[in-house]
Amino acid sequence: MTRVNNDQLIQDLISFYGTELTAADVKGYCASKGVSYPTVTRRLEQYKASRGRWNLEVTQQKVEEIERSFTAPAALPAVQQNLIPDKDDTFVPFGNFTDVKKIIKSNLFYPTFITGLSGNGKTFGVEQACAQLKRELIRVNITIETDEDDLIGGFRLVNGETVWHNGPVIEALERGAILLLDEIDLASNKILCLQSVLEGKGIFLKKIGRFVKPAAGFNVFATANTKGKGSDDGRFIGTNVLNEAFLERFPITFEQEYPSPKIEQKILEGIALDLKVEDRDFCKRLVDWADIIRKTFYDGGIDEIISTRRLVHIIRAYSIFSDKGKSIQICLNRFDDETKTAFLELYDKVDADFQMPSQPELTVEYVDQPAPF
Repeated sequence: MTRVNNDQLIQDLISFYGTELTAADVKGYCASKGVSYPTVTRRLEQYKASRGRWNLEVTQQKVEEIERSFTAPAALPAVQQNLIPDKDDTFVPFGNFTDVKKIIKSNLFYPTFITGLSGNGKTFGVEQACAQLKRELIRVNITIETDEDDLIGGFRLVNGETVWHNGPVIEALERGAILLLDEIDLASNKILCLQSVLEGKGIFLKKIGRFVKPAAGFNVFATANTKGKGSDDGRFIGTNVLNEAFLERFPITFEQEYPSPKIEQKILEGIALDLKVEDRDFCKRLVDWADIIRKTFYDGGIDEIISTRRLVHIIRAYSIFSDKGKSIQICLNRFDDETKTAFLELYDKVDADFQMPSQPELTVEYVDQPAPF
């Protein structure tokens, strides 16, 4: 049997396995050196991070020192914040809402991926399900720049002192809240830091040597315009091909469609009444118009589509300007001129009372100026 002192033990383990050890690593070391596993683990007691895991960079003494320094939060402590979304009286359930609500109500850990075209209520549905069930929701908008520090947390400089601050993922884990990863297909491979979280196993905070277990009720929802395979048609520039192992950690995927014309009309009428706009006929015409455009889009006749969100934009514009033509036009200005003109002409056909907005004429004034020579 080989005898090694503590310093030599630590140096050997770091050289063989790095600073983070598992039980398998320690057993392998014991076999190679002819020492007993219980003897080595007793010597590693101060480095223990969780059951079967050790971090040789952080001792229990250092952890306690760091925890004692957490006395100067940079913002209002999360425990004092109410993270339950507000109920929206204009919300109309449709699509996968009932199933999403059942998953949240079950309190089971069941990561769920929701995919669908832009502006069809993917995120809004999860928010309102949490509002109705009085469940806390933490929403994270994912971008290509989102990294482990943004999600998990990190050290922040507060009043001249370095303080650890939990990221949104850790807050959701500890509170048993719903974590909503919005636009997940914009993420880079840095999102893989969530692998253990998506397995329901919690996460080890290696910077402070603390293991965070998920509280009861914690769950993850992810929304995306694609299924994590990128966008071949170029409609969703910036979306990425997500790691297959990452996608496999979502047991189910819901495909969110736009609401039916009947439901969509109900949505617009509710929002219109909330804005004190009493024009049910206008709501009906907008829905018919959008339905024709979508059918043409699905048949490959056009490359653009009118979302439910854009119809809501038009209703809001109408409540401000009281002019149908202007409201539709300014909400269509995001499209190229050819598409915008085609959409306006189509609406003119579904609404006999509609007047095409006139384009302002450019007036050129000539001013007499002295010759430059």
